[in-house]
Amino acid sequence: MKSFEFLSKKRESKPRNSGITMVLDKGLGLKTASSLMDISGEYVDYLKFGWGTSIVHDREIIKAKVEMYKSHSITPYTGGTLFELAYMNEKLEEFFKEAHDLGFPAIEISDGSTSIPHEEKVKCIKLAKENGFEVLSEVGKKDPNLDKELSLDERIEYMKEELEAGSSLIIVEAREGGKNIGIFDKSGNAKEDEIDYILDNFDGNKILWEAPNKDQQVFFILKLGNGVNLGNISSEDITSLETLRQGLRGDTLGKL
Repeated sequence: MKSFEFLSKKRESKPRNSGITMVLDKGLGLKTASSLMDISGEYVDYLKFGWGTSIVHDREIIKAKVEMYKSHSITPYTGGTLFELAYMNEKLEEFFKEAHDLGFPAIEISDGSTSIPHEEKVKCIKLAKENGFEVLSEVGKKDPNLDKELSLDERIEYMKEELEAGSSLIIVEAREGGKNIGIFDKSGNAKEDEIDYILDNFDGNKILWEAPNKDQQVFFILKLGNGVNLGNISSEDITSLETLRQGLRGDTLGKL
């Protein structure tokens, strides 16, 4: 039982179809991660092992963390950069096997740091599904200059094709910093007209908006409600985000 539970705003329990929170693990130790999930795990739906961090840490620790996250009904998955590295080195078969052996139920497929023809990316999504993985795919480039070359209509078309290929959620790129990329300007403010255009042409329930900064999280919650799907949340901000979702901070108090 929670303290002051009579004041809380109830949210859908896991497994959730909306109000999904994806948290970024940038290299947490097993004990630290486990302690964090003991207190906040019920608010986390997906846990991304950031970029290629899985390579630089002990294999058994990664495996133990994966199992620990799953014990909290969280879906852990490998970061998109790791997939891109495997694709570049023509090691997808080995990549899929290692992900299975480590216990990952899902992987991210992206082309943010590399140049992968879109039709090839779609094939990879289908291949990952055939290999038994849930797929989250990301649309957008990590280099702001390259990202700006992708028109809004192209972005939406890619999102539709990747969803049709089997992705569970489409991640809208914003990187860890959330500035000067995708739907955010140089100051990190959301481009509301572009977001509205995306929502007019794509199912918002299938979008995972990367929103690493508090102001961005507040924007989406006030605009789309506490059932909006948000990602790239710092492990330090899990409770902060949940209190925003439940209207327990001044930013959202009485506004939901």
